[in-house]
Amino acid sequence: MKLTAKTIGAMALPSGKTDHITWDEDLPGFGYRLRLGAGGKLLKSWVCQYKRAGMTRRITLGSVVGAEQARAEAKKALAKVELGQDPQAERQDRRDKDRLSMRSQVKEFLDAKKLEVAERTMTEMERYLADPKYFGPLHSLPLDSIKRRDVAARIVAIGRECGAATAARARGVLSSFFTWAMRTGLCENNPTIDTIRPAEKSRERVLTDPELAAIWNACGDDEHGKIIKLLILTGARRGEIGDMAWSEFDDPEQPSIWTLPSARSKNGKQHRLPVMPMMRSITDSCEHMASRDQLFGQRSHGFTGWPKNKIALDQRSEVTDWTVHDIRRTVATRMNDIGVQPHIVEAVLNHQSGHRRGVAGVYNRSRYEREVKAALAQWHDHLRAIIAGGERKVLAYPQAAT
Repeated sequence: MKLTAKTIGAMALPSGKTDHITWDEDLPGFGYRLRLGAGGKLLKSWVCQYKRAGMTRRITLGSVVGAEQARAEAKKALAKVELGQDPQAERQDRRDKDRLSMRSQVKEFLDAKKLEVAERTMTEMERYLADPKYFGPLHSLPLDSIKRRDVAARIVAIGRECGAATAARARGVLSSFFTWAMRTGLCENNPTIDTIRPAEKSRERVLTDPELAAIWNACGDDEHGKIIKLLILTGARRGEIGDMAWSEFDDPEQPSIWTLPSARSKNGKQHRLPVMPMMRSITDSCEHMASRDQLFGQRSHGFTGWPKNKIALDQRSEVTDWTVHDIRRTVATRMNDIGVQPHIVEAVLNHQSGHRRGVAGVYNRSRYEREVKAALAQWHDHLRAIIAGGERKVLAYPQAAT
């Protein structure tokens, strides 16, 4: 019969049947289904049936739509079949994709990255991707349904609530996540591409020699003071020194080499530095406890008391408007100023940029160990002079012609 609102209203299950489809006489493959559900309830739905690769396929068009609307949907589905498509497979694919929400895949991404990035980087990734404060409105969405406008709206909101620097870092982590999702076949594009880039102003603060000397002399004999001095001596990152462990030295009693493991370095590269006399005098003053490996901090953690101690140090040194990370920039700048070659400064800092970027970095695996040791000796000589209130003059001699 022709399926209309009137004809389906008068339908009932044929005697002895619990499931029956009445097909439309005008549109082959379009039908109306009646079946008994739990408790004897009569269930009604529109269906569309077709053949694909020799097999019969059937999709449900809905149970509450009107006859004409259902007929229109059936025509669309059958038109897709004529074009070689498979509406049922498309629906299954959509259901599968809907299960791939951002929340579920963030966990997979973090698990995959645990062995690739440093602990501090992993903590940052977890914060920006898992904390609802940042991309919470996107967590329940399927990956392939997240659009550029969705991401852009969140970046703007994060910038407004947390500042441009935080928004920039959150955007970078989200981009890494979607790059991974594309490479694993979970989505076809990265919606962070071409979104707004928050204007993160890079710091340019470089401490002067008098400021550096004032900070050094204001450092106490406590853990924070020792860490700050080691940062000035090495140019390392604060977490690298704050979490320094005895097991990272070649000989805890008479150390000559400190090896920062790849798991703790920002770029995932192992880093070796010679233990110079000024460094040795500081590490020798640290209490070596049998119950823990770290030089600083408590229990199984490294040093954590940064803010309170930094404020006290500022008051004692009378040097203001600087951050602990500015020490690293200062060391790099001042080492260049006293004549250390830029590529050796990079080796001291464990940087993978400049001359070590791209193809050059692939083939040049030198650690420049002798040059690094000489550079640190030169830097420490300079520090001793400014700390004592003197001035170390560096003379530039012309290179001999070759």
